[in-house]
Amino acid sequence: MNKIKTIILSINIILLISILFFGFSNNKNNKDEPFNKNYSIKPVEIPNNISFANEKVPLNNFDTYESLDREILINTYWQSQTLLFIKRANKYFPIIEPILKEHNVPTDFKYLAVAESGLSNIVSPSNACGFWQFLKGTAKDYNLEVTSEIDERYNLEKSTHAAAKFLKESYEKYGSWTLAAASYNMGRRNISKQIERQKSNNYYDLILGDETGRYVYRLIAIKLILENPNKFGFFVENNQKYKQIPYKIVEIDSTINDFADFANSLDINYKILKELNPWLRDNKLTNPNKKTYKIKIASKEFREIKIDNKFYPKK
Repeated sequence: MNKIKTIILSINIILLISILFFGFSNNKNNKDEPFNKNYSIKPVEIPNNISFANEKVPLNNFDTYESLDREILINTYWQSQTLLFIKRANKYFPIIEPILKEHNVPTDFKYLAVAESGLSNIVSPSNACGFWQFLKGTAKDYNLEVTSEIDERYNLEKSTHAAAKFLKESYEKYGSWTLAAASYNMGRRNISKQIERQKSNNYYDLILGDETGRYVYRLIAIKLILENPNKFGFFVENNQKYKQIPYKIVEIDSTINDFADFANSLDINYKILKELNPWLRDNKLTNPNKKTYKIKIASKEFREIKIDNKFYPKK
């Protein structure tokens, strides 16, 4: 009996050695073959000449090159996020661009809203809100109303005006749009402190911590990809991009007891009212000072558009 067990054990050991040997040999012979010949991951080519807000990016500096390369790779290969950027940009950039121009702020700063919020009304861990991520105190400094019923940080037009004013003031202080962008992320007091400490007023020569140190590079990376998405492997048809919703303006200078009733009276619903007016933060508006508010009311037909299998009809 023991002799039989010994024979069986020997056979098992021989089989195991054979499997390991042939498996190793097979892996060795195929070590350079991809698991899927139709799939490959490659570095992204960086253009030789790049500018942000008409200021040249010093790519001849190795640290600048590597920092930008990092952000381009991250935003290129985080495909789902960047696809959403491309889709949303079609909807919101036409609103943001003319406001920036009105304040003589370079339109490259529309990419700041992408970097800050992904063009969505998010709330950060520090309670910064909206597309432009204003804190409550800063919002009030720039005449944005913030109450339990109204929060104009969520009003795209008004918050874009506020952001443009901040950026213009920063540019006038530092003489650099790049530093203006950094100050939006870090605050003017902190930027000024680092400029004085490091004896340099060039963003690309400053140590500004991980977040602000990456910030401008991320803006540039987003700009490069969204300006020429096909070059980075993103192919989005026009009919797949998000569209602006047709609306009319209704001016209100009185109390609204119930926004659901208000919406129904205008032949829309509460959800769509809040979709176009996210700055209305409650289901009512007491408005004790009889202030005039401009409320967007969606065209009745917009939800009834016939949608083809590519999400939106071609125009």
